[in-house]
Amino acid sequence: MAFFLQTFGGLRLVDSESNHVAFPEKGLLILVYLLTTSNGSAYRQELAAFLWSNEDKAVSLSNLRKTVSRIKTRQNELRAQFLSFTETMIYVDRGSLSSDLLSIDKEGVAEPVARLMRLIGLLKQPFIGTVDCDSSDFDTWLAERRNQHKGILKDSLERAAPLARTQAESEAVKDAAILLFRAEPADPDTLQFLVKIFGAERDVEDLRRFFEQRSSSISRGIDALSSAIDKKSAKIPAKVRAHSSDAGISGIKAAIPRLVLLPPTNQSSRPDAGLVAASLIEDITIGFCALNSLQVIAPHSAVRIGHDMEDQVAFFEHHSVTYVLDTRISSLGGEVTLFAQLIFLPDSEITWAERFGLGHLDLARDRRVISRRIALSVSSEIERHETTRSYLELNPIAYHRYLVGRPHLNRLTLPNLRRARKEMKAALQASPDFAPALSAMARTYSKEWLLTARGDIDLLKTAETFAAQAMGARADLADGYREFGVAKLLQGAFDESAEAMELAETLGPHYADVIADYADTLVHCSRPAMALQKIERAIELNPLSPDAYLWTAAGANYALSHFEASLDYISQMEDPSLADRLSAANWAMLDHMDKARFFVRSVREANPAFDVDQWLAAVPSKEQWHKDLYREGLKKAGF
Repeated sequence: MAFFLQTFGGLRLVDSESNHVAFPEKGLLILVYLLTTSNGSAYRQELAAFLWSNEDKAVSLSNLRKTVSRIKTRQNELRAQFLSFTETMIYVDRGSLSSDLLSIDKEGVAEPVARLMRLIGLLKQPFIGTVDCDSSDFDTWLAERRNQHKGILKDSLERAAPLARTQAESEAVKDAAILLFRAEPADPDTLQFLVKIFGAERDVEDLRRFFEQRSSSISRGIDALSSAIDKKSAKIPAKVRAHSSDAGISGIKAAIPRLVLLPPTNQSSRPDAGLVAASLIEDITIGFCALNSLQVIAPHSAVRIGHDMEDQVAFFEHHSVTYVLDTRISSLGGEVTLFAQLIFLPDSEITWAERFGLGHLDLARDRRVISRRIALSVSSEIERHETTRSYLELNPIAYHRYLVGRPHLNRLTLPNLRRARKEMKAALQASPDFAPALSAMARTYSKEWLLTARGDIDLLKTAETFAAQAMGARADLADGYREFGVAKLLQGAFDESAEAMELAETLGPHYADVIADYADTLVHCSRPAMALQKIERAIELNPLSPDAYLWTAAGANYALSHFEASLDYISQMEDPSLADRLSAANWAMLDHMDKARFFVRSVREANPAFDVDQWLAAVPSKEQWHKDLYREGLKKAGF
């Protein structure tokens, strides 16, 4: 009878019909060990230490004698002699059985791709599996053996990758690379090898080009804006401008952030989309191998923790995970899409998000393109975010007061603005050049100008001054340009505002608040369609949107004569009374005069001196039609 020793996917002996054949487990371990030796033999003392190194030597030898006795009895029953024994040695007869272990070591004359496919079939399963062997010598041997298997896989992959021609062969190469990455997710040699295999030098080149283009755009924008800053305000120092040009790469903290890519949840009506997306996520993980700016948790661990929500927080803390890429599949307008968002765990901050179509028939071809794009986008966002955080953490007192004051800016009321201003002043007392607090101070004054509706130019000039100081303190942070753009916009300087907002978005391409303010700028520039695209993007990045986002979306819809959509956004606001003037105009344009007059009364109660013409003269709109449409609604409502 022919026997086969299976070592991958569990250790067991089977017969010619693949039936399990009982055999002492320690005997199977001796077989495996001897099959990996050069001459197929070992001293009894060596095998006793291999199986029971944690025991006393005499006890180990006694255990071995008992095991040998059981092996002899079982071999007689099977009429097979796998192992033979002398007083000092134990031998294996390699001709008495076959084994998957023997095939993995033999290079033979097999074609490289075919050999790789056979290796994948074996190495997808754990070597030995779970065995009961409390021995440090065994643990050392097992680790060495598994390392040898990884070396064999790496060598075979390197030989086969250039020869892959068909779709099946290419998939085999990818599967082998994923196996290798799972085994050595943090090994730099493995990462560089995978970069070579996948031609991912292009990823590195794309990333380098991205930062060069971004730095060039920033420098041009700074030069264009520097002349617009009031001579009395802070200038942008040359040393800061130089810092901004390489902030994307050299300003990163020494500690490398850790990222976990959670498996996608499928909220669509197509169960097969989950399989496609899961494969895509594995491709993305391989893409990260080309980048040295972060460490990635291996897919096997990510999949396990992705299905265990209760243990996620503990897992993230234990493994010092700083970023999570959360993904979900959903249906949007009849198309199946993958939504990905990058979350910074310490602050639960969504720093990047994007939606990708999964409905293409040629997704197998496009998958690599999509995975490159996600890997580059996420990596560049982490680079930017880590650079910003390293600066913020330089002064913990200022940063703390800034964090305390920032939430007050999310709800636009005068008391909240003044609370925010108080905290920002405290932050600036601790660090006068703390750019985020300077930007936030500018914001409190521009928002006060909007809420009071008195047209007080001094508020806007103060906002402009603080914004310019923020730009001077840190030319590589988006917030200063954002607030400068807002202040210029409200003064009717449309071109300067647009330049500042464009630069702010360049510095923070996934910064929801910046994109939302850019959208608001576009509304005032009488470009409501583009504004609506921007604000919808900001809302997608920040789904629990502050009132300012919804107000901007409502204004863009009003300018497009989408009055019901405008009211729908207002109804989602936490404090809809902030948009009472716009609500009145919307209801009037829909000929619901009773509702329009209700909001007119509400505005009058809050601001008895409100005058339509005075307000419209103060609120900037680049095109006359835009201002006329707003006037028509307000007048029709009864103002």
